[in-house]
Amino acid sequence: MSARPGSDHAEAATSSGFVEIEGNPPPGGARCIWYEAKGGRKYRMMFAPEPKGGVKTRGTVLVCPGRTEVIEKYFEVARDLQARGFAVAVFDWPGQGLSARLHKSPLAGHVRMFGVYVDAMARGLETLGRSAPKPLVILAHSMGGAIALEALRTRRISVAAAAFSAPMWGLSTRFYQRWYARSARLFGFGGAIARPPGPAENFADNQLTHDEKRWAIQRDLIAKEPRLAIGEPTVAWVVASLNVMKALFAPKALDHLDKLPVVVAIASEETIVQPSAQRRLGRRLKAAKLVVIEGSRHEILMETDELRARFWRAFDEMCKRSGV
Repeated sequence: MSARPGSDHAEAATSSGFVEIEGNPPPGGARCIWYEAKGGRKYRMMFAPEPKGGVKTRGTVLVCPGRTEVIEKYFEVARDLQARGFAVAVFDWPGQGLSARLHKSPLAGHVRMFGVYVDAMARGLETLGRSAPKPLVILAHSMGGAIALEALRTRRISVAAAAFSAPMWGLSTRFYQRWYARSARLFGFGGAIARPPGPAENFADNQLTHDEKRWAIQRDLIAKEPRLAIGEPTVAWVVASLNVMKALFAPKALDHLDKLPVVVAIASEETIVQPSAQRRLGRRLKAAKLVVIEGSRHEILMETDELRARFWRAFDEMCKRSGV
């Protein structure tokens, strides 16, 4: 599992396989791992072992980032998990970060179906093999929440507990927008960009976090390695998202997860995904606890120390319930 280039996107990464910037150190012992999925594409993941020396090994947390996000953005989260005694795996999803792109335009946020993400996650876990101590726990944000729950729904992955941060279980789309997207894909326009790009975001008007330093991390990473950037989603991505959410809400789709300890963290200032969908689906998970993080915007894990601490208390309580 030595680091090796999986695509030309890896060329500007450092010898560690990661893009490193000041103030954002990798977790201890972190390794960049390239692995192959369907079609021969190479995808990137990070594995950081559990800490040594007096800390009990508790298992491995599978960190599932959101749309546009990259492994390096979750270095702090990985260090937080290591401090709790966990090994950590973080994924660059297909078409994101330094993983192989799925569209002729490297900036297009494109996927045909969420099964592509699920397969990449399952194959990454297979690549880790016995180096990832059991039990497994999921920590998923936004789009990663849809990917992780779909992996659980389809039984591709089995875990002891799952924590969801502002999961993408519903999008604020109108009927005519959904009809347009499905029609456009049907007639062969799935690769088209679904919406025109907006103005460049600045911290003053961002909808993600109140913490400026954490907000700047991904921008600084992209400034150092522009190939980390990803732009607007394609029509195919929109339809794939609608399809996976429909599957998650299907009757009895999640019945086999009734006993799985879950926490669903909902941002009180959410403007990116639908909190109502988080509540509805969270209630279908019988062993789930819904926690509203008052004052938080969408990226709960990238929020201020105080708001992040509220999430971590809920995460720790979930682990206690699961016996992890």
